[in-house]
Formats: sequence, C-alpha cells, structure tokens
Amino acid sequence: MLVKTFGSAVYGIDATIITVEVNVSTGVNFFLVGLPDSAVKESQQRIESALVTNGFKMPGRRIVINMAPADIRKEGSAYDLTIATAILAASGQIPHHKLKEFLIMGELSLDGGLQPVKGVLPIAIKAREEGFRGIILPAQNAREAAIVKGIEVYGAEGIAQVAAFLRGESSMKQVFFDARKEFFTVSNGYEYDFSDVKGQESVKRALEVAAAGFHHVLMAGPPGAGKTMLAKRLPSILPSFNLKEALETTKIHSVAGRLSGDGGLMNCRPFRSPHHTISDIALVGGGSFPQPGEISLAHNGVLFLDELPEFRRHVLEVMRQPLECRTITISRAKYSVEYPAGFMLVASMNPCPCGFFNHPEKECICPPGMVQKYLAKISGPLMDRIDIHIEVVPVPFDHLSREALSESSSSVRERVSAARAIQQGRFANIENVCSNAAMSPRHVKQFCSLDPAGRSLLKNAMEKLGLSARAYDRILKVARTIADLEGSLEISPPHVAEAIQYRSLDREIWMG
Repeated sequence: MLVKTFGSAVYGIDATIITVEVNVSTGVNFFLVGLPDSAVKESQQRIESALVTNGFKMPGRRIVINMAPADIRKEGSAYDLTIATAILAASGQIPHHKLKEFLIMGELSLDGGLQPVKGVLPIAIKAREEGFRGIILPAQNAREAAIVKGIEVYGAEGIAQVAAFLRGESSMKQVFFDARKEFFTVSNGYEYDFSDVKGQESVKRALEVAAAGFHHVLMAGPPGAGKTMLAKRLPSILPSFNLKEALETTKIHSVAGRLSGDGGLMNCRPFRSPHHTISDIALVGGGSFPQPGEISLAHNGVLFLDELPEFRRHVLEVMRQPLECRTITISRAKYSVEYPAGFMLVASMNPCPCGFFNHPEKECICPPGMVQKYLAKISGPLMDRIDIHIEVVPVPFDHLSREALSESSSSVRERVSAARAIQQGRFANIENVCSNAAMSPRHVKQFCSLDPAGRSLLKNAMEKLGLSARAYDRILKVARTIADLEGSLEISPPHVAEAIQYRSLDREIWMG
C-alpha cells in the first residue's frame, strides 16, 4: 500500500515542504531514498524500536521510502515521526485519510517518546502557506509553532499518542498562544541598566547616538575604564521590538535551536558576545550543513566583540560585506542560503598591548612601533565601516564614590525611541531601510544635505584627517541621527561637529 505524509526542511530561515512516500509491498528489505543524510538513514533503528516498544509491528515486508523532492538534501532526525506514521498507515495499523491534512515532524526516542526539533517557527509558517489544516510535533515545540495563526497545532508526547489521534481514539488538545497579547504585555527584562555607570558621560552620549541610528561603535581605552560594562548595557537603551522584528529574530533563533524552553516570541533584543577564538564560519554562519552564525543571531540586536585586536584578522575581514549589506549569503555547489545580518556592531579594544598608551596618568611600556603594529591588526577598510569611534578614559575616584545614580536606561530609551520614530516616518516608503545607518549613498544625498557652514566644517575635517568617501557618508549619517535626537529637521554645524568628533581613531595621535 502506498501512503504519503508531509514534513518540512529548513534552508536559511525559510522552510520547504517534503513529501514522504512509503510503499509496503511483497518482499523483505528496507529502502530509504531521496538524498537523506546519515541521521535520516539511521531513523530505521529508532523507528523500529519505537514501534515495537509501543505495541505496533514493524512490517516484515519490502518497505520503500522516498523523500521528495529527491534533489534536495534531507538532514537531521526530525523526519522520524513523519516516516513512522507513514509506515503505520501503509501497513494498515492506522487510517491514512487524515494524513494529508497535517504536517508531521518529530525525533523519536527508542521508547517512542518525542524529542524537540529545530526550525519549528518557519515550518509552521510554511504549513499555513501550503494550506495544511494543522501540524503535529513534539509537545516541547508546540508553543513555538502556535505563534503562527490560522493553523491548528498539536503537541504530542510520543508516537502512541499520535497514532491514537489519527485513529480518532484520542483528542490531543490544540495548543493556543496569543503572541500579540503576550508580546505587548511582557516588558523588556534587561539585567543591566545605565544607572549603574558612574561618570563616562561623553561615552554614554555616543552610545545614545549609536542606538538612535543603529550605528556601529568602537570604544578604545585602557583596561578597567568601563568599555565592557557600557557595552552590556547598550541593549537596554535600544527601542523595544516591534512585532515584525520579534518574529524575524525568533525565526533565526528557532532555526539555530537557540530558543528558550517556553518557546514564545523573543521580547528582548539579542546581545551576542563571542570569544576572540571564534572561527570565521562560527561568526558569519555556514558549515557542512549551513547554520546561522553569530552575526545572524545578533540580528536586530548587538554583536559585541571584546578585545577586537585579539580576533584573528581573517575572521574580522569576513564581516566587511555583512556590515554594508546587512545580509550574509552562504553558497555551496548546489545551493545557497541567505541569513539576515542587520546587527549593531559594538567593539572594544585597548590602545596598545600594555593598555596604557595615551593614558593621562600611567606610562605606556610598549617598545617603539608596537602601538602601530597592535592597531594594524584591524584593517583600514574594517575601521572605515565603523561609524563611531570613541575614547574611553578612566573614571576619577570622585565620580566612582558618588552615591547618586546616573540616568536610567528607560529615560535614555525614550529619547532613542523618539528619534527612531522620526526615522521610521522618513523611510516609510523605502524598502529595507528603517534607520539612518542603513541609508544608501542616494538616501544620504536626499536626507543629509548641509548648509554652507556645515559643508565647510566637514571639508576641513576631511582634508585634515584624510578621511575616505565612506567616512564622509558615515559622518553625515551620524549627524542626521544627532539632529533627529534634537528633533531638528535640518543638520546644523554643531551636529556635524559632534559627528566628526566621533572619528577619534582617524587622528594622528592614534594612527602614528
């Protein structure tokens, strides 16, 4: 008897329907075709043990399983339940008339229990698009799938429960989840707050500007000055997620298997802080079976690279294209996948190996030429792509000993959100642009015009600092953000002057 069930494969952050065809006929053998990987091929042993343990029979006949389309590679153990239900239906142990209504996914344990799988959110979205009535999957994934409206979601504990449901003997409860209601009622739960930071007012101002325009930031200063402390608190001043951003970010983390146990929508912007020993593939994504990298997991949030010069140079260089395009394409011989990479880069570094070059009190002990060699680990093209460079100086004792709290993150976030609202209105009719940092040169020319005084000021800075054309655009974008924070329609000379100030690492004192 020939029976079809339906599963799904995830490529990038989108899903594709996989049809599992099972034919049980005369003979003795087991064939699994359709470009399965090793994990899919090993499903035979898991399925056989699960069926026997739960009182079913593994047909002692010729079983041919085809996974279509046959030219797409099938990866992972998530097809166990899809294949097992097809075998049961093809051998007459359960009815097959309901199978066409449901998309079925899940990994089987040897005792027939179901283990959670990755990528459930894009799979549920695809199932709805393809007109399936519902989706059956492990109970641990049900809440995540229920984010998608317009499709019935059933979470099962094991294959016996699924079989009983398909026979009509058991009514698995449909899982409901009001994503919109929960998203707007759950407040942002950030562990760190700007009120903890003593002093560093100029740095906090620079981070406020960066958050308002989603600009990349590099902080340079001696050890213990507060660079990491400030970076950890940056997500707390970013505007709250809107529903679209939350769904997009949740999809990426779903594909990577990084969602928390409750499986709901993410309501806090991600903060990723990989160690400097990270590989280029782990940073940008890829591998034999492509997975999102740290830059995609930081999408709509912050990627913090602490001690930037300690990262391998070729690892840093692979970020050049994502920093510009805000997407990353992973290409293989037969296919390519694209992951979003709209992250905000925040990096920190010491000014030299000993950490005290240009320190107001301590003397640098690095030998001649060591400072330039250390800074040269970061290439000019990469530095050029970072909008804001800021020096972080040590906080005096008088500031550290003050008991009064600094301005809270919520107060700063109000100003940042107001500036971001101005930008959203400005770019409402422009696709894929929602912040000043994402403007193309054409948009810079349209929205960042200067008066004669501002143009003269910028010209002098370009000539004195030897800035590139890219740095010119970056300064205009930052100036536009500063104007937005003040609610100004025009970019005035003070806005340009402050934006130029944020190119401190272009000065001769740093670059020798």
